Amino acid sequence: MKGIVLAGGAGTRLRPLTYVTSKQLLPVYNRPMVFYPIQTLIDAGITEILLIIAPKNAGDFLNLLGNGDKFGCKFSYEVQPHPDGLAQAFIIGERFIGDDNVTLILGDNLFEHNFTPEIQSFKSGGRIFAKQVADPKRFGVVAFDKNNRVTSIEEKPEQPKSNYAIPGLYIFDNTVVAKAKKIKPSARGELEIVDVHKAYLREKTLDVRVIDGKWYDCGTFESLFEASDLVRAKALKKQPLIAKQEL
Repeated sequence: MKGIVLAGGAGTRLRPLTYVTSKQLLPVYNRPMVFYPIQTLIDAGITEILLIIAPKNAGDFLNLLGNGDKFGCKFSYEVQPHPDGLAQAFIIGERFIGDDNVTLILGDNLFEHNFTPEIQSFKSGGRIFAKQVADPKRFGVVAFDKNNRVTSIEEKPEQPKSNYAIPGLYIFDNTVVAKAKKIKPSARGELEIVDVHKAYLREKTLDVRVIDGKWYDCGTFESLFEASDLVRAKALKKQPLIAKQEL
């Protein structure tokens, strides 16, 4: 299993902060945001990680993270010239993925949930996650049966078939590269991750796991503040989201 952290994008919702730095380098309490998705992968035993970053911030990421030695793993880097959709990560990362399975995590997503069992038990097909939310219309929404088999996926539906949103961590076998290459850009000109999900759904090889704990997409000031508050509260209780040896 290899890991990809997608940390490109322009961070427009966090301007003016992101005029001078990458969204994923902003602090979440006392650590850069990108540390948290990296730690999620490391905790699951993933030691080869590709970071996909925007060109203007490449030097900052390299200065912060280096080659991964201090994290006990190996980092590679690729540039995403334009943020043309989440599924583009698999095309950019084709050589890195090779013949392996891959876990993609978004660089602005912070989780309390421990994904280790779901990542280490993965064999083939696709695996996504579901989190109950109060406002599913704002998200990609997944419906599923009692065997955790996905029955439908909708992008920001007006009448959601469930109240389970799909957060920003996805596990796929290496056929994901070929699937991503077949996707056509959406109306907003992007290669949508939901179309990757649907490709596996058509093959009946997509399952879903419900996660617990907090989940934050730290792309807004409100969610960034709430995530920082969670990390601070855990730090005060000596329950850090990041292990000491990785700081």
